[in-house]
Amino acid sequence: MSKIYDALNKRILVLDGAMGTMLQRYNFSEEDFRGERFKDFPHPLKGNNDLLSITQPQAIKEVHRQYFEAGADIVETNTFSGTTIGMADYHLEDLVYELNYESAKIAREVADEFTAANPNKPRFVAGSIGPTNRTASMSPDVNDPGYRAVTFDDLLVAYKEQVKALIDGGADILLVETIFDTLNAKAALFAIEEVKDELGIAIPIMVSGTITDASGRTLSGQTVEAFLISISHIPLLSVGFNCALGADQLKPYLKRLAHNTSMNISAHPNAGLPNAFGEYDQTPEEMQVLIKEYLDDNLINIIGGCCGTTPQHIKLIAEAASAYQPRKIETTV
Repeated sequence: MSKIYDALNKRILVLDGAMGTMLQRYNFSEEDFRGERFKDFPHPLKGNNDLLSITQPQAIKEVHRQYFEAGADIVETNTFSGTTIGMADYHLEDLVYELNYESAKIAREVADEFTAANPNKPRFVAGSIGPTNRTASMSPDVNDPGYRAVTFDDLLVAYKEQVKALIDGGADILLVETIFDTLNAKAALFAIEEVKDELGIAIPIMVSGTITDASGRTLSGQTVEAFLISISHIPLLSVGFNCALGADQLKPYLKRLAHNTSMNISAHPNAGLPNAFGEYDQTPEEMQVLIKEYLDDNLINIIGGCCGTTPQHIKLIAEAASAYQPRKIETTV
């Protein structure tokens, strides 16, 4: 833990970019997703990127390597959907521990390789904990507003399994990210605290929410300030926002966050907004200009990229961040 805190005191840390964007470049087929092990599996598996940590581990390793080469200090594990809830779509609930363990192990190996090559710049692994595809705060049925597709206890059990595997696989940090429903995130944080107590360990936690539209609220209706209050009961390495918005649209909400907390702040925005084909057109150079505004305004301690970002984006972001000091944390009254 001390290494990550030491690094944060010295410089702005750089998070990696999008895993999914990079994996799309491989154009993996159904057979590639299955590999030899799942060639006779009775359900379709294409699109299950988490599974690639088992069936195409070299591709996952190469993506991590490219982000570290671009200047990232932290890479996220390939586990965004790695809970029994997420894997139920593919009938792979029984594989959850292995998926998370192997994903963390792959990232750990690459991080250690880069740290060994340059001990003055240690590299870290963040265990990615996504929001799941179900929400505990809202009903998916407009005709039954009291219905919930998942309960807090369901989420707690699912997240505990993921957390244990990520820690066993070698994650340095746990990143609860892309939070659209804070109740889901609170279940993840409660799961982490329970696992920490059971294992008798301490591990840094990053929390990153998602502002879904111009209203400045999460999908479950919270403002920046309400979101911050909801998760401030747990000691965190950082709090921030990612996904949904590009760097320019995200900036006002980061400013509000910075004004209201003395915690470290993270941001990993998308490469702009998607076009009519769902693709991201913002160039690395364009994104770098926008990220410099974050740096000029003393908003961030950890910066990276989400949907549409590539090692080229991260390279220019890292170059920009290297010229700045970390955000000065001022306690607000």
